[in-house]
Amino acid sequence: MPRPTSSARADCPKISDATVKRLSKYYRTLQNAIAQEKATISSDEIARLNGLTAAQVRKDLSFFGAFGRRGLGYNTLDLHRNIGQILGLHRTWNICLVGAGNMGTALVHFKQFTDQGFLFRLVLDSDPEKIGQSIGNLMIQDFENCEEQIKREKIRIAVVTVPGAAAQRVVDRLVAAGIKAILNFAPVTILVPPGVSVRNENMVIEIEALSYALTSKGVHRPRANTPLS
Repeated sequence: MPRPTSSARADCPKISDATVKRLSKYYRTLQNAIAQEKATISSDEIARLNGLTAAQVRKDLSFFGAFGRRGLGYNTLDLHRNIGQILGLHRTWNICLVGAGNMGTALVHFKQFTDQGFLFRLVLDSDPEKIGQSIGNLMIQDFENCEEQIKREKIRIAVVTVPGAAAQRVVDRLVAAGIKAILNFAPVTILVPPGVSVRNENMVIEIEALSYALTSKGVHRPRANTPLS
């Protein structure tokens, strides 16, 4: 099966966030198929397992090249490898955590990060009582020295789990230190200059959306007023 070429990727239109998220879902679907020793998989099956249409799956993949054969489906190992390369999962990424609280500690211990090649190399905090303690095999370092630490550990991605009031200041320092990719768990939306990628993961907003979904099912919506004739 063909691998995505650099020219194909350079010529493709700007890929939406929704497409990238779906690629991540396809990647995991293929992992499960490989674990079940499936040699091939169809776009119909990928779509069914992700609540999508086969046309959407084929469209998403077509941005990056030609995969599979009509009537035969996709080779699971090849497609899994190709999507991994598209997502940058064929290499490892050094990560730092800023904010050594309960959430940050849990993220450092989250095994799937390591399995996917995202390696925590640095933990930073500004609390004097936490500095010098350890999370796993990492000693918590003083955030005030973040520029030096980030450079030394060749950090490419930062995970931020600080209180909302401190988030923007922390991110500004990280950007100044050369960080170009940030996963933000602070309960605020942060602003960054062009060229810096941010994902804002606000679990409160997500659970509020679930609350709305449950509430809206039992809410009686009044009918629109009937216009006078």
